[in-house]
Amino acid sequence: MPIITIFGATGNQGSAVLQAVLASGTHTPRAVSRSLETSASKALIAKGIEVVVGNLWDKESVKKAIRGSDVVFGTTNFWDPEVFPADPQGKGEITQGKNLVDAAREEGVKFFIHSSLPNVSEDSKGQFTHVYHCDNKAAIENHLKASGVPFAVLLTGYFPENLYNYGLMEKTSTGFRIPIPKYGPNDNQEFTWVGHDLGQAAVALLSNYQDSKKGKDILGKRFPVVSFKATHTELAAAIAKGINKDVKFVQTETAGLQEFDEMYEYQAKSGMYSDTPVPNPDLLALGVKFGTLEEFVRKEIVPRFL
Repeated sequence: MPIITIFGATGNQGSAVLQAVLASGTHTPRAVSRSLETSASKALIAKGIEVVVGNLWDKESVKKAIRGSDVVFGTTNFWDPEVFPADPQGKGEITQGKNLVDAAREEGVKFFIHSSLPNVSEDSKGQFTHVYHCDNKAAIENHLKASGVPFAVLLTGYFPENLYNYGLMEKTSTGFRIPIPKYGPNDNQEFTWVGHDLGQAAVALLSNYQDSKKGKDILGKRFPVVSFKATHTELAAAIAKGINKDVKFVQTETAGLQEFDEMYEYQAKSGMYSDTPVPNPDLLALGVKFGTLEEFVRKEIVPRFL
């Protein structure tokens, strides 16, 4: 069975891809970790999953991790403390991404799935120039395009999992508040339910990129993975209905970091992928079954907050 090497396999995106690959049975997953001694690595090993060491700062270690695999799923982490705030612009993320792409090229990888984001500086025509975690991934994407490695790009939106992974639902005397800066009550947000849909999308691409007909619609293409679109007011209302408690969206002035403030304002004003219908018809055609807001609330919010 062909191997897909998954970077970030112990993180949010990589683990979603890993689980979807296991469920599909089309490829053998190989997980990459900086250390085999972490609890997350040991948990994967205990399940019989191959885990190899790879450090994105070290291209040779990345080449060794990739060696023998047909497909690579690549993601980089701007929020790694060695990337940011070690450098306020997180330029090390670009270095890491280029190492990953170059290693894939040198190892003869047949297909590279890149998790990316929009170039906010370009899309906003210079209005928002401090959303480095987006612009850096776009720079890696440009390097991938020029590398000659066969590829496709999965573009993610805002993760609804942030509500519980980062404590964005704040307890009040009557329920919860969801404070979001720069968003008005009627501004739409594009959500990517990572655990439900990102892995599905990756499997859809890796299962069809070699198909004589479908492959031409995959290679070199970009695929926004937006599970659902909703205002934060609608999000709060759906959660309130699900847990039978008072939940309010609260517009705030700042997140306390320019990176976030500009990100939210860009998303609120223009949307990340406004030209692509939700759900993405190209991914629907490849068999992806997107989750809905109501399903997310039922499966992820209710068990945690009811």
